[in-house]
Amino acid sequence: MNVIRWNPWREVETWQNRMGRLFDRNLFDFGNAEGEMAMTNWNPTVDVYEEENSIMVKADLPGVDKDHVTVDLKENVLTISGERTHENEVKEESFYRKERAYGKFSRSFTLPSGVDGEKIKAEYKDGVLNIEIPKPEGEKVKQITVH
Repeated sequence: MNVIRWNPWREVETWQNRMGRLFDRNLFDFGNAEGEMAMTNWNPTVDVYEEENSIMVKADLPGVDKDHVTVDLKENVLTISGERTHENEVKEESFYRKERAYGKFSRSFTLPSGVDGEKIKAEYKDGVLNIEIPKPEGEKVKQITVH
């Protein structure tokens, strides 16, 4: 059994994420609405988790061209932004249903202080953006031998 250190802020973050999903998907999801609002109401889903020596960020970006994705780090805030463009191969009057959203997106995450931006690695494959952020030296657990 793993022992996990309790962090009260993690529960607040979980609640905030759930509320965000509630507002993004339930209250403002217009289903088959037409027009600009239906085409631009989307944010990619993201997992952020911790490994022994790094923080991992995985973002689902289906249908987004690699050249339309930007990853920035400024003042310990990691921002993933980009745009999923609308395919103009099908005429508007030919649609029976149109549910996929298009447009610009931006997601930001606050990282621990001391993260070295030069060591961050980002890889994009099969519509998934994987970002590996090495933990700052102060954040790593150091084992001390008891004599």
